Amino acid sequence: MTFQTALTGLNAASTQLEAISNNIANNATSGFKRSRVEFADVFATSSFGGGSPSVGAGVQVANVRQEFAQGDMQFTNRNLDLAVEGLGMFRLNDNGSSVYTRSGTFGMDREGFITDTAGNKLTGFGVSELGAIQPITTDLQVDFTDLPPKPTTSISVAANLDINDGILPPFDVSDPGTFNFSTSTTVFDSLGAGEVANVYFRRDAPNAWSAFTYIAGQSVSADPLVGDQVNFSADGSIQDVNGDPAGIFQTSTFNPASGGEPMQIDIDISEISQFDNSFGVNKISQDGSSAGRLEDFDIDPSGIIFGRFSNGQANMMGQITLTNFPNIEGLRQIGANSWTETFSSGEPATGEPNSASLGGLLAGALEGSNVDITEELVSMISSQQSFQANAQVISTGDTLTQTVINIRR
Repeated sequence: MTFQTALTGLNAASTQLEAISNNIANNATSGFKRSRVEFADVFATSSFGGGSPSVGAGVQVANVRQEFAQGDMQFTNRNLDLAVEGLGMFRLNDNGSSVYTRSGTFGMDREGFITDTAGNKLTGFGVSELGAIQPITTDLQVDFTDLPPKPTTSISVAANLDINDGILPPFDVSDPGTFNFSTSTTVFDSLGAGEVANVYFRRDAPNAWSAFTYIAGQSVSADPLVGDQVNFSADGSIQDVNGDPAGIFQTSTFNPASGGEPMQIDIDISEISQFDNSFGVNKISQDGSSAGRLEDFDIDPSGIIFGRFSNGQANMMGQITLTNFPNIEGLRQIGANSWTETFSSGEPATGEPNSASLGGLLAGALEGSNVDITEELVSMISSQQSFQANAQVISTGDTLTQTVINIRR
């Protein structure tokens, strides 16, 4: 019995040393969670129990528990290195099966899918045809398709017109002496070609101005001779444009030089003022853009993937989600820093980062291993002493047995 009891001690100490060696070996593995061996004693009793004191039959390994404590953050400045700060795991698609991990060392395959080192695809919420996030889980993919051009439909101008400037002769676009002020911006047609749009302002009378619009050197004012009539109130704000208090006028329909579709543009000057101050433009903007090619992408703390294009536009390509479990220690480890769902873990709860119980997402960072080398070395010394002590018990038992054999001689 002594030999069997000591042998259970040797096996238990050996298992603990294996767990410690595995922890130490993975102390630099991103997202690794240390294991802890838990023991229970063994008692040999009859089927009816025992009323008298009995000696135990050794020790057994009751459980090898993984500790999911947070590891230290290591910043890498690589946009596909991701870390979870708090609760939650990344969900991956392994050929139709769901696996989960805390290791955020992701890359891309040749089709643009975001994958881990084993080729499993990162999942999250996709985008609709209109570019909005929709809560339907899918494999996340970086789309390298060129962003189509967006033709300009409106121009917005915020500026001041100086009341001290004089009343000038009839407007002539080729004569700077016939207009008091001008501003310009680039507009885009359906093919993404850009043309310069100029708006010229001429003072006609106190509180009355005319606006003339030219695109690519061609007049597009509804009435090229008199332009659009702009009237101001006594407080210097827009009173009306062509009788409309909204302060918006429209160009005539024109055909772009590139051969794109016919265009008509709304010009909003409701924020133009007429004060005793110098001419100046505070803002001029338009809603069109040229075609764009993907240059880079970013991932924000909410997990949204933003593609940044050469035309200055940004486009959402999806949203990374996180998953948590009622009992995360019930997950089954399958290697490569990955786990799968079990009955003990409970049903997965998936959502966007920083929602419900889920933690935040850090891009450009990795979660390090939660192994403490000093703690592991101390545990190793304790396990070694336990192993040596159990080996000494076997040696002592052998001596006693040998003594008994010698008595019989």
